[in-house]
Amino acid sequence: MKNKSQLNQKKKIFVLDTNVILHDSECIHQFDEHDVIVPVAVLEELDAFKKGNDAVNFHAREFTRSVDVLSSNHLFNGGVSRGKGLGKISIHLDKIFHPDLIGTFSPLKTDHKILNVAYTIAIENKPRPVILVTKDVNLRMKAKAIGLLAEDYKNDQVTDIHSLYKGHRYEDNIKEEVITKLYSQNGVDVSSFSFKKAIIANEYVLLKNGKHSGLSSFNSTLKTLQKVDKSSAYGIQPKNVEQIFALDALLNPTIQLVTLTGKAGTGKTLLALAAALEQRKLYRQIYIARPIIPLSNRDIGFLPGDVQAKIDPYMKPLMDNLSVIQNQYKETDNNYTRITQMMESNKLLIEPLTYIRGRSLVKIFFIIDEAQNLTPHEVKTVITRAGEGTKIIFTGDLFQIDHPYLDSHTNGLSYLIEKMQGQNLYAHVNLEKGERSVLADLASTIL
Repeated sequence: MKNKSQLNQKKKIFVLDTNVILHDSECIHQFDEHDVIVPVAVLEELDAFKKGNDAVNFHAREFTRSVDVLSSNHLFNGGVSRGKGLGKISIHLDKIFHPDLIGTFSPLKTDHKILNVAYTIAIENKPRPVILVTKDVNLRMKAKAIGLLAEDYKNDQVTDIHSLYKGHRYEDNIKEEVITKLYSQNGVDVSSFSFKKAIIANEYVLLKNGKHSGLSSFNSTLKTLQKVDKSSAYGIQPKNVEQIFALDALLNPTIQLVTLTGKAGTGKTLLALAAALEQRKLYRQIYIARPIIPLSNRDIGFLPGDVQAKIDPYMKPLMDNLSVIQNQYKETDNNYTRITQMMESNKLLIEPLTYIRGRSLVKIFFIIDEAQNLTPHEVKTVITRAGEGTKIIFTGDLFQIDHPYLDSHTNGLSYLIEKMQGQNLYAHVNLEKGERSVLADLASTIL
């Protein structure tokens, strides 16, 4: 039987950085039987984030409240249990800067205070593994440089981005009579096929046999592949098979959640906007939003002008897509003037995501652009606010992320696709072919 000392050596100690808590306020519950330490420097940083309406402000407040519930005299002295079967949580005050670090790292920098606490704890608790958990790549490298274990926070990471669900597939060597049946009867029993991988709800399939082909989607209720017709939306015509699939999902009223991914120029935002305008009578309002990720991670308050002047540069790409749709028509055409009227009457709103979050999402066609810059919690926050009759569209490029602490594995859009695939209310399409121009497609591919 193992003694208490041996069991303690198996239990790890995780030291949390501020950015982990701002990413997930419930992170302390994800470390099972292992102990969690929060340096007091982290609490000081959290204090600066408590005011505001962004997700980071919410996480700062929620974490402070949850720690306050656990609070006791032992929180600073040995720690308190996080719950039955879980390890302890404790807060550690700043420690005298260790001689091993003083010559290399400035003691005045908060990151280095956190690094020093973790390093000192590691020395004091040998041979127990002590791991610094941070989403800051540079801080992880600094930790490893001094022999300290360091990890990213992986609780909500996608395991393999390259095998992530694409939402559609191509199937060759399909019998010609099956394709004919698809169009003549508007559906084929899925048992007629022997797919290598099981098909899931609302997955799109291009069936091919030589020159013959058929577009279909899987109805999991009827267990049939049903034909997909080429449709247009507010004058926008799909230019390839993937865009046909995407527009079908966007125009299908039974699908309440859609994700569209793809590189720049594949038509994600344009198709979503066109579908919203096409179905405007089904919804009370159209909301189009995107997260604001300031350049060099500086707040937009640094920019000149009033609030509208500060946010206009971030909203300009959405206006550009709207102009493409509007300028198909003459200025005297009803389809042209209708868009202007919708914006003037607030039936069509283009705003930063921060301004949208607190609103009631009932009977709304809601498009969130650049969703790869959202955390999993932010994505969940948006979706859980959806009321009756609301449809939500997330668009983004999983490999063009501007958020300093997110990547293709950890962003909310990847997480959403992995978790939602196979649900009856959800459809996803990855758009691979660029349609903006030959030059734009070439640049997206090789630069």
